[in-house]
Amino acid sequence: MAQSEFNLDHEISWFVLPSYWAKIIVGLISCMCFANSYDGDFVFDDSEAIINNKDLRAETPLGDLWHHDFWGGKLSSNTSHKSYRPLTVLTFRINYLFAGGFHPVGFHVINIILHCAISVLMVDVFSILLGGLQYSSKGRRLNLAPKASLLAASLFAVHPVHTECVAGIVGRADLLCALFFLLSFLGYCKALRENKEGNHFSILWVLASVLLGAIALLCKEQGITVLGLNAVFDALVINKLNIVELIQKVLRKDKSLENVGLFKKGLLFRITLLLSGGATMLCLRWRIMGTGPPAFTEVDNPASFADSLFVRAINYNYYYSLNAWLLLCPWWLCFDWSMGCIPLIKSVSDWRIIALAALWFCLIALICQALCSQDSHKRRILTLGLGFLIIPFLPASNLFFRVGFVVAERVIYLPSIGYCMLLTYGFSLLSKQTKKKKMLAATVLGILLINVLRCVIRSNQWRSEEQLFRSALSVCPLNAKVHYNVGKNLADKGNQTAAIKYYREAVRLNPKYVHAMNNLGNILKERNELQEAEGLLSLAVQIQPDFAAAWMNLGIVQNSLRRFEEAEQSYWTAIKHRKKYPDCYYNLGRLESEALFLKAIKANPNAASYHGNLAVLYHRWGNLDLAKKHYEVSLKLDPAAPGTKENYSLLKRKLEQLQKKGDA
Repeated sequence: MAQSEFNLDHEISWFVLPSYWAKIIVGLISCMCFANSYDGDFVFDDSEAIINNKDLRAETPLGDLWHHDFWGGKLSSNTSHKSYRPLTVLTFRINYLFAGGFHPVGFHVINIILHCAISVLMVDVFSILLGGLQYSSKGRRLNLAPKASLLAASLFAVHPVHTECVAGIVGRADLLCALFFLLSFLGYCKALRENKEGNHFSILWVLASVLLGAIALLCKEQGITVLGLNAVFDALVINKLNIVELIQKVLRKDKSLENVGLFKKGLLFRITLLLSGGATMLCLRWRIMGTGPPAFTEVDNPASFADSLFVRAINYNYYYSLNAWLLLCPWWLCFDWSMGCIPLIKSVSDWRIIALAALWFCLIALICQALCSQDSHKRRILTLGLGFLIIPFLPASNLFFRVGFVVAERVIYLPSIGYCMLLTYGFSLLSKQTKKKKMLAATVLGILLINVLRCVIRSNQWRSEEQLFRSALSVCPLNAKVHYNVGKNLADKGNQTAAIKYYREAVRLNPKYVHAMNNLGNILKERNELQEAEGLLSLAVQIQPDFAAAWMNLGIVQNSLRRFEEAEQSYWTAIKHRKKYPDCYYNLGRLESEALFLKAIKANPNAASYHGNLAVLYHRWGNLDLAKKHYEVSLKLDPAAPGTKENYSLLKRKLEQLQKKGDA
């Protein structure tokens, strides 16, 4: 199926290399950008999706993967986020099996390899998008834009916004989705190759493309959008459909409508296959999901909870402009953009309106050129560029359903294909207008080198949670979750004083941040600041009554304050909200045993064994002062009490060690 296509290479001052050399170079630079993340830790969401995910372990039946979400929870649960990505979880499980446990190196290496493979595939994809689909007499696909495809693939390979997908192990969902997305597109292109019998397309390859799209969907939800892009490519490139001309003829009820190409070359039949495949996938996906869409909270996506349609619309559009800015200038990157990082726009007087106005001005200008230009080649390139930029982004746009984030760098991995395509086309136009082509080429090369440097720096920040969380403080200082994660990281390392500072800031930024209140309350409890700890935990359960961990911790504090009945009630409330809660049952058992010992001592205060056993209980709990008191009473009543003398010696030794540490 030969097509005479416009060749951007005539206008671009860039390197001309054989296809295999171009792919080698793109593969190498993509590896160079992210290679330093290979020995990174499990960070951020990796803990929930990998370390705490029972679906990775051998004892979990493989069949459970098809009924669980990405995080290992049951899809039928009302608390599930409905992220159905069983094939991605399967690759994690294989990683875990071959590594013999949770060793992050193998996980990171696979991510880097996947990005390299995708970048190499982009050489072929961009050669089709920018140079057109044409085959030789021997049936080999021709690369009519070797320079343009190399440049666009290089821009894609080194884009810093991809760091989250590559250096963050959870980003494998986006990488696998992109891989099968591209294979589906290339398979569809192969379906459009004219065979020896003169047939214009292969039904088998169309069906294979739909199957690859389904596999992409099982890796991540964005995968289904490849079917829409295949349809757009078929209509605009293969059938050279002029959308404006088609609309005009429909409105005029022109009798020549059948001549515009809609019914020629099997286009309608192929689009029917794509639509049928997409509808089947959506129906099965909805059926598997079970209980309807996921339930997110206001802190996840505040704009979607706004009462005013105007506020929702204007903030959604502002989010789009931020995504566009991350593609244009990927310097300010953050692992999380929620919880106050981006305050809501509530009035047209907000200066940020300029950003979304600029976005729509550019988009409308590009759309007008894509639809109305007399140059068919320009129409094709701009339409495909906009298609790859917009269509894969639609599942994250809040247009069809609420999403659980404000801005997420990972979701623009696929849309960046359209951005790189448009940028390459813009470069070709500049190259055509200027006489200083070498200077322009040097500028583009400089941009590539800067992006490589930024990728190296950013992927290094993703190597540990401490670096990742601290890097976000300068980007999103208003994000309560950033301060919470910095505090949690410090607390895990034993630096409670510094952790308290960040937890307090998280609560100040978000007064309803129950997890920050819970963690801060725990630290204050350990520091014996019981009154403030109780206040924080009480507020946490008031805000979120089903927060089982906060109820249990409140019970521990109440127990320390000697309010045993209240403590018991808190423990039972925690168990009510989390049936399988062994820690809470343990604390409840401790509470009842203490109460019984105290009751026994009250009835017979001169029984040495009662005091001795209660001292052991306090000793185990870490209530060393009370343990010391009852050991001494027991020994006073019975100096030969079995075991009490040895336990008392151990306690005194521990108290001396603690005193020495305090003096140091």
